[in-house]
Amino acid sequence: MNFKDLSTLQIALGVSVVVHAALLAVRFVDPESFNKVFSDTPLEVILVNSKTNDRPDPAARLRAQTSLAGGGDLDKGRATSPLPPSSFTTVGDSFEDAQRKVDAMQAEQMQMLTQLKRDLAAMPAPDPRNAGDPAEAQAQEDKRRQMINLLAEIERRVNEENARPKKRYLSPFTREAAFATYVDSLRRRVEAQGTANFPTLAGKKLYGELTMTITVNFDGRLLSTVIDESSGVPVLDKRAQAIVASVGNFGTFTDAMRKEHADQIVIRPHFRFAHDGSVELSSQ
Repeated sequence: MNFKDLSTLQIALGVSVVVHAALLAVRFVDPESFNKVFSDTPLEVILVNSKTNDRPDPAARLRAQTSLAGGGDLDKGRATSPLPPSSFTTVGDSFEDAQRKVDAMQAEQMQMLTQLKRDLAAMPAPDPRNAGDPAEAQAQEDKRRQMINLLAEIERRVNEENARPKKRYLSPFTREAAFATYVDSLRRRVEAQGTANFPTLAGKKLYGELTMTITVNFDGRLLSTVIDESSGVPVLDKRAQAIVASVGNFGTFTDAMRKEHADQIVIRPHFRFAHDGSVELSSQ
């Protein structure tokens, strides 16, 4: 073997060593495990709406950006009212659907109150002459005390709710027989008043659309007008409220309306001040 052949053999051996070293450095993994690296990892987010000064539990599995406790009436452990929030996010027939849900929840609350009174009355009265098992007697007394406290709380809330004016949330085109005629008359009177006194500024008519919540008392008095969605023109918003107020008294509620336990009605019409000089109230 000559020098040239030896040099070629050394080069070949060197290349072989480098290639094998590279192959040994490569890690072969399970393709499924490799794909998991790129799969979406779900993130669980819990929203709360009550801030406290308590520090988070160091052993907690999840951390928040601020120290928070559970929402709602934290001090009482349950909500103070079965009613939904007073501000509206929907219009139309959903008003009536929401009212039916409120009525159902109030009826359920009264059923709970009645059942609790029955259960409490059915509990045997403590007999000091027959002590029996002290632990069982104490458990029975604790249960009785809890039921009495719950009964008192529910009665207090029912009384508070009964003391408030009963509001009926309706759409401008409600189909409830007891309210349809009254609400239709209210809508037409506002439209006529707005068309007759179309808002202007510096001699020019103001056009636009807005949404307003109107509350009327049982004696026909206008209690409030609140702009929920502005037209973007503050002057037009104020003129729209003035138009509703200028109608005056909307008329006393009918007997049928009062039989529905309505002390006040609340509607949320969408106002449209059109280029033809008319004012239209709709359910959006």
